[in-house]
Amino acid sequence: MKTFLFTTMALLGLVLVGSAQQSPTDSLEGKKIVLDEVLVQAIRVTKEFPITFSDLDKDEIAPRNLGQDIPVLMNFLPAVVTTSDAGAGIGYTGIRVRGSDATRVNVTINGIPYNDAESQGTFWVNMPDFASSTESLQLQRGVGTSTNGAGAFGASLNILTDAFSESAYARISSSVGSFNTLRNNLKFSTGLLNNSIEVSGRLSRVTSDGYIDRASSELESYFLQGAYKDDNTLVKALLFGGHEITYQSWFGIDAETLRTNRTFNPAGIYTDENGNTQFYEREEDNYKQDHFQLHWNETISAGWSSNIAFHYTRGRGYFEQFREDDDFATYGFDPITVDGETVDTTDLIRRRWLDNDFYGVVASLNHKKENLDLIFGGGYNVYKGDHFGEVIWARFATNSSIRDRYYDDNSTKTDFNVYAKANYRMDDKWAIFGDLQYRGVGYEANGEDTGLVDDTFNFFNPKAGVTFDLNPNNNFYFSYAVANREPNRNDYENGNPKPERLNDFELGWRYVSPSFQLNANAYYMSYKDQLVLTGELNDVGAPLRANVGDSYRLGVELDANIQLGDKFAIRPNIALSDNRNQDFFFQRDGTLQNLGNTNIAYSPNLVAGNILSYLPTENFQISILSKFVGKQYMGNIDSENSVLESYSQTDINLQYVIETNSFIKSIALSGLINNIFDQDIVSNGYFFTFDDDFSTPGTITTVEGAGFYPQAGINFLLGATINF
Repeated sequence: MKTFLFTTMALLGLVLVGSAQQSPTDSLEGKKIVLDEVLVQAIRVTKEFPITFSDLDKDEIAPRNLGQDIPVLMNFLPAVVTTSDAGAGIGYTGIRVRGSDATRVNVTINGIPYNDAESQGTFWVNMPDFASSTESLQLQRGVGTSTNGAGAFGASLNILTDAFSESAYARISSSVGSFNTLRNNLKFSTGLLNNSIEVSGRLSRVTSDGYIDRASSELESYFLQGAYKDDNTLVKALLFGGHEITYQSWFGIDAETLRTNRTFNPAGIYTDENGNTQFYEREEDNYKQDHFQLHWNETISAGWSSNIAFHYTRGRGYFEQFREDDDFATYGFDPITVDGETVDTTDLIRRRWLDNDFYGVVASLNHKKENLDLIFGGGYNVYKGDHFGEVIWARFATNSSIRDRYYDDNSTKTDFNVYAKANYRMDDKWAIFGDLQYRGVGYEANGEDTGLVDDTFNFFNPKAGVTFDLNPNNNFYFSYAVANREPNRNDYENGNPKPERLNDFELGWRYVSPSFQLNANAYYMSYKDQLVLTGELNDVGAPLRANVGDSYRLGVELDANIQLGDKFAIRPNIALSDNRNQDFFFQRDGTLQNLGNTNIAYSPNLVAGNILSYLPTENFQISILSKFVGKQYMGNIDSENSVLESYSQTDINLQYVIETNSFIKSIALSGLINNIFDQDIVSNGYFFTFDDDFSTPGTITTVEGAGFYPQAGINFLLGATINF
């Protein structure tokens, strides 16, 4: 806490404004054309809308973009909490907003849904170094506006990829750091050819050993786009994707191991025939994902424009595991007799595969005139997934052949939505906003974990709000929004989950002046049948959830951007909240008990951050970045065994740009020292309970347990970017 107060104590009452979209320019990579923002105009907002949001553009990301994932680069936005399985921001990373996990944050890339259709999660490890191809992003907290894909129950994040560039450029970027981290990428653009065509691309490779033992990552990615524009048309074709090989580190460690051996990783552990402890060297994920997008935007007339996009995503891969003394029955093996004894368990290595296709179309029609901004939009998407398992080696096996599948499941999900939204300015002070969406979802699955599923959901999601401009500096807003969500695949493991419903009320004030911008908002999010994290994990490390009836989140968020002369800038934020399950029932010691109002899992009451920047010269920047996350529970029963203690982190970021007048246009040198006070941070974990009815005959005792994911102490990244 003291380290956080080092830079933020005097600023906790201030806030960072979610600035309106700005025209992106970048002298190092050629002049950018604002035209690309039409790809996200149907789902993005400005301060003229009654929506709570924050923007982050590529210039703000660049000094810290040294190989870490997008969630880590978003860590200092309001109400955001991030974590990393490997402990250093590379590999599997996660994000929570207002206490809601990644399955409840709707993510789109150029308006195309990115969340996995079944798990509803976002796996940034499949797109390493994607920040290097990001033009800007907008995080809308709460329900936000209607978008494509699953409903937003904590936030929606929309990403705009690299903009059209008029000028040709090439860029080589490398970074090195702690835990043998190495990132290299090559990026280029042809610039505008024949006044209409541009081709650009990126190749990246990121490797790291990770802070946690053996939590290594070997990540490769690519990004290629071709664009055509004329006075009325923009067409963009994009092909991007990645290949990740990461050693598993989702098991966590118990409290005693956390005290004695923070970096211990139990993944792959087994005992060999001589009784020695070993670790299987390929206990890893191996997954490839490729995305294709085709966008066509047309200006029909002075007030009308349209956008249509086709997309296809291909994913395939597996995770490999060593299993010690596993049951024959799991794999369909018959017991055998060895030296006169029946054998029905064996050591084996298995691969659990996921092979999927996701495709569809999204479209929007926009009408703008002086007082009216009207948008019609929607989309239709289809997901087809195959889940199957193979045993690739076994010490003992019967009646099996190579490539036999011991399970073979498939699933299909369809998602149709249509929406209409309008922002109407009644006069120079008042504007009203309306947004109506219908969403229909169909889901079929036949997995052993899910059972037979054939569900259809029909959701109506209305939204309305009002904006009041007191004067050019002060802007007030109020909104009410409804969101509904279907369960994800893992929810069916717990029985017959219900869909969720959220009523979100947002009240905000924005103040904008040249040297001081302020945003303050209060919210009340009321849930019915919310699927909250139980703290438990399934057998592949995915968090499990359960319906809890009535629950709510109530909070205040403040953030500011303060310019102190020409050289200093301060950007503090704070989020205070109360997050409760109402009349929560729990089976403890064999008795169903009403625990009253309990804390919602993974929902800290205080999250705060600050960025203090100093620019001694135009080309040199030093920033001190601070984050504080308050105490949180990993379960919903307020057990002290489920507590994640509060933590603070302070980083230092430097960038120096050397401008030249030669073949090399500039060289940017960057450095990032994370956790400079070497704090023992635990940002994530899991919690479980089970009934023990064996230790004392005739009694049932509820036993609790927990696992923790420690984060790295002080560590660094150094990088250089050469622009041609």
